[in-house]
This record gives sequence, C-alpha cells and structure tokens, in this order.
Amino acid sequence: MFQLNGQPISIDRAYTAPDGTKYANLRDPAIRSALGVVEVPDPESYDQRFYWGVGNPKLLDDREEVDENGDPMFVKVLGEVNGEPAMVDSDERLVTKGLKSQWVAQIKDTAGSLLSKTDWMVIRKAERGVEIPQTVQAYRAAVIAEADRIEEAIKACASVEELIAVINNQSWPKE
Repeated sequence: MFQLNGQPISIDRAYTAPDGTKYANLRDPAIRSALGVVEVPDPESYDQRFYWGVGNPKLLDDREEVDENGDPMFVKVLGEVNGEPAMVDSDERLVTKGLKSQWVAQIKDTAGSLLSKTDWMVIRKAERGVEIPQTVQAYRAAVIAEADRIEEAIKACASVEELIAVINNQSWPKE
C-alpha cells in the first residue's frame, strides 16, 4: 500500500502533481521518492464478526451491566414520574449479549430454517398419522444433532479463538 501525505494513493493510475506535472503512473521508485510517496504495510485484517478491531475481540460471555458506582442497571421502560411520561427502570437486568449467545441464536436459526422445509411432514404425521419417510427422519435427526453439537461446543469456548474454530467447523447435513 502506498501513501502520499498520509493518504492512500494508487501507483497504477495517472497522477498530477501540485505543480501541474503529469505522470501516467507512479510505478517508478525514483518518481515516488521525488514526490514523497511512501510504501506502508497493509493494515491488518480482522473478522468483524468476532473482533472490534485488530487484537480487540468482542465480548465472549453475556455481561450484566452496572453503572459507574457498580450498581446494577435495568432495562428502561416507559412509565411515569410525577405524573409525566418518562423512562423508568423495569425489573429486568440490563444484559449485553456476548458472542456465545449471539452464535447460539444463529445456530438455532439455521437449524430451524433447515428443519422448516420438512415441518409439514411432522404436522401431517401428528394430524393424520401419515408416516414420515425414513430419509426425512434421518435428515431431521442429523440437523438436530449438529445443532446440539455446535451449541455445546460454543458454550464450552473459553476464548474468541476457540469460538472461531467451532464456527468454522460446522457440518450441517445435506438433504
């Protein structure tokens, strides 16, 4: 990556210097040096699903929030104060969901989506006694087993790196 005056610049495009000199490109190191174009390392990349920035992982476990005095915080709801509408504390603790909770919810959503295609067969069996094909039963059991396996593995993670390994090792069955 190249920069001129702290701003990214492409060395493959035409460039006009402040004095009006035109360059077809800035591939020549001598021209780059004369203009003050410097090469800088590419910024490190990070997976935004798991990190706020390079080396800054998101919260792994749920956290019950507290105020600056260490007192518990509660979810705000619309209520009244001195007869006027106002936001007041409810009885529900304010909880910031961590990555584990978010990914467990995602796994449940994925499993539900995969199972929904054959839910009608389960309903038909319950309402009319029509048997579910063995292949469908096996598929549904495999989806449920994989969801259970992933959820347990997520809950057991002690670090964001372990969570990433679990998420990257999903093996959902094919229909």
